[in-house]
Amino acid sequence: MRAFSYSLLAAFLVALTASCPSLSGADWPQWRGPARSGVSKETGLLGKWPKGGPKLAWAFKSAGQGYGSAAVVGGATYVMGCRDGDEYVLALDAKGKEKWATKIAKVFDFEGNSWSRGPNATPTVAGDLVFALGSQGELVAVQKADGALVWRKNLPKDLAAEVNPVGGGPEKMGWGYSWSPLVDGDKLICVPGGPKGLFAALATKTGKVLWRSEGVKDQATYSAPVVTEAGGVRQYLHVVQNGVVSVSAKDGSLLWRHKRAGDYGDVVCPTPICQGDLVYVSVGYSGGALLFKLAPDGKKVKAKLVYEKREIGNKQGGVVLMGKHLYGYDEERAWVCQDLATGTLKWGGEEPPPGELKTGAIAGADGKVYVLTETGTVGMFAADPTAYKELGRFELPQLSKQRKRSGKVWAHPVVADGKLYLRDQELLYCYEIK
Repeated sequence: MRAFSYSLLAAFLVALTASCPSLSGADWPQWRGPARSGVSKETGLLGKWPKGGPKLAWAFKSAGQGYGSAAVVGGATYVMGCRDGDEYVLALDAKGKEKWATKIAKVFDFEGNSWSRGPNATPTVAGDLVFALGSQGELVAVQKADGALVWRKNLPKDLAAEVNPVGGGPEKMGWGYSWSPLVDGDKLICVPGGPKGLFAALATKTGKVLWRSEGVKDQATYSAPVVTEAGGVRQYLHVVQNGVVSVSAKDGSLLWRHKRAGDYGDVVCPTPICQGDLVYVSVGYSGGALLFKLAPDGKKVKAKLVYEKREIGNKQGGVVLMGKHLYGYDEERAWVCQDLATGTLKWGGEEPPPGELKTGAIAGADGKVYVLTETGTVGMFAADPTAYKELGRFELPQLSKQRKRSGKVWAHPVVADGKLYLRDQELLYCYEIK
């Protein structure tokens, strides 16, 4: 009986290993990392940077136009960009050399757009596949090994998809599709938006539609979907133009919704942060921050609003939770540290100290916050709730010449395998920070 149990256990472990994607703890396989939190679990990273910054491992100067950040798996880097009017998903080897490039579709652009051109999403790597969303709504799955196309969907045509156009852009398209696909087991979770349902679950291997959230018909925003078990129910969240909505991971049915008194006044970009039964949302352009505590409520979930604060109204640079505290840039004023549980401001405010890093996109790791500012300055400060403590800064060696005149450096930094990945349009830099 004992031998049989050991054999059964061994067989189970082999099967379990075979069914799970091969990911290292140092990988960053999707938008904002393994948990979509913007935080890496790596340790042993440099506590301070030398003058001029850490060592540059490599630079790749043909990534194309776009604001998407990188995914890093097994030393390879995956990114999206526009080259000569076409959008591509690209793979680079561990030395920053191009392995393959697969065309997605023509770039989405419109007259009067002085801000963006090219894909704004980040590729998602899961198992043998890479999933990529073009700005015009072309969604593809390609082979990780060589970029060969496995399947594709045109969201506006195939799923009647719509983006909320607040802030500019054509009706039902806005600034183009910008959220990054989410893989949950054998499902690819998308946010097409529109009359057939805000959410859609597709089969990862074939692209077949498994369900639509037919009872939730909001238009998509630029915020990425997240998955959580908050309230004891597996669910998908999206920040919509008039609040927050959650649907069941099982069938896309509505679990809970928070509706604001009025719509957010401009674009909605940041990704929600989930910890335990808590869900934190920050939106810029005077949107402010919300914290919800979730609990089971029959077949649905009850979302209690714990607080609504203005201390972190984040536009697109992101917020990270390090320990019990949140770090992010409040509008265009200053860096802020906020207590998650209470919303109390620990430091930061209206007037930033002289010389403080300006607004930027962030990632967290090893007790530190990494910043890529809108002007190309790279900085690092301590995730310390007692005070803002800068640990180093340097300038990107070269800024993009392809960025549109009103655009800025908006791609989020990535921390993976002891390296810091930074992007400004066609320029992608990899620094050694271990």
